[in-house]
Amino acid sequence: MKRNSYIVIIENAGPNFSAYSPEVPGCIATGATVDETEANFREALALLFEVWRETGVPIPIPSAAVRLVKAA
Repeated sequence: MKRNSYIVIIENAGPNFSAYSPEVPGCIATGATVDETEANFREALALLFEVWRETGVPIPIPSAAVRLVKAA
């Protein structure tokens, strides 16, 4: 995994989609489509990290892994 790549969960939220990352608490985004939601999350992440850098909050280092598990 790249050092600057974060796992993002995108969920169907009914009329739209929502996204969050378990590795970046407080960063969320929504959008009308999965692609829009991903783009909005990327923008939210960049803005959040900019604020964190300015205020001395450490940027989390990605460490999670993703595996798809089939049900038996």
